[in-house]
Amino acid sequence: MPILLLAGALGRKNAWLLPLLGVSLSAGAASVESASGTCGAMKTIYKDEGCCGKPDQEMKHVVVPKATHPDIWANNICDGKKPLDAATPGDGYFNNVDCMINNVVAALEQAGANVTQGYQGTLDAGDRVPILTPYWEAGLCPVNVHWHLGTEHYSKGEYDEGGHGPGPGHDRRQRRLAGSVRMGFQCHHYDDTDPKFTTEYKWQHCIGMHVGETYEVHWPHSAAGACGTPHQYQTPFYDGVFCRDGIVTLDPLNTFEKIGVQSQIYTIVNDEDYYYPDMMRGMIVDGHYGEDVAKYTGSTTGTSRDNEICSRYTPITWQTDRKCHLISASSFDKMCADMKNQNDDMHEDLHAHGSRELVLDELAANNHHRRV
Repeated sequence: MPILLLAGALGRKNAWLLPLLGVSLSAGAASVESASGTCGAMKTIYKDEGCCGKPDQEMKHVVVPKATHPDIWANNICDGKKPLDAATPGDGYFNNVDCMINNVVAALEQAGANVTQGYQGTLDAGDRVPILTPYWEAGLCPVNVHWHLGTEHYSKGEYDEGGHGPGPGHDRRQRRLAGSVRMGFQCHHYDDTDPKFTTEYKWQHCIGMHVGETYEVHWPHSAAGACGTPHQYQTPFYDGVFCRDGIVTLDPLNTFEKIGVQSQIYTIVNDEDYYYPDMMRGMIVDGHYGEDVAKYTGSTTGTSRDNEICSRYTPITWQTDRKCHLISASSFDKMCADMKNQNDDMHEDLHAHGSRELVLDELAANNHHRRV
């Protein structure tokens, strides 16, 4: 039986490291050189834990079966549920549209927007109010996780034009690994004199990621997701958002009540003090993580849209953390390992996507809320 090593919860520094066998755990820590999930990697951990001749010594890690895709998992019920048209096949309702026609706004509210405290867009959202409670209270569940290089949102003093990262040499490497990916705004944490920002990590599961870089993570949520089933997480995320019929409707328009995205921004560090074991399930809400959240209605994002071409997947609720946080590289790699073990194939989301340019004021909603 294939196996996967998982760490026991014996303290934050040691917790949950072994799903990532093969990584350099942190600056100054011993490296596990064998490939992830191999007997060599297990042997290395056995030695590092000082187990030889001590059969009763408690380990920091446990061995569990590696996830597979058994026959008991039915066919993917969400596959192909991404809507391309409205009720009438072929009318292309959800196709991207011109943002403006003859200098008049021709699209509904867009994202990602400026989320600086006090900001309001100038597009009149009418009586559309974003979901102000946690999504689970509104009956939504996460159906995907993915991230963008830099940020699509803008928060003055946190992630903005003054932020920075590893520099041009790193950017060239990023393009080589991930193709042509548009960089968004960056955070202010990066310090090239601090090894936790500069010591590269041996990634096992995520693709094209780098220590010191800024990433904006998105968790699309939906009331129409296959919540609580093996089909809950989907790539593309639209399949998960629209999985169950008859819940999300255009007439009456309820998309902003039934669909939401959580967004949290991180700078990656090689430091296990910043490890979080379960990023799949959504934004971290603990202490200053998830404490200051902007809530507004907008659209789906990505580089197929800008300030000339807009998304028709709108309005949906956004809940975006205004602060930039530190997170360990191992947290991301653990998330990528979890993504690989979902019923649906999520490999297309194991790398950073490009960031949409900041939405103009006239395309951003005027219904921003700070918090519940």
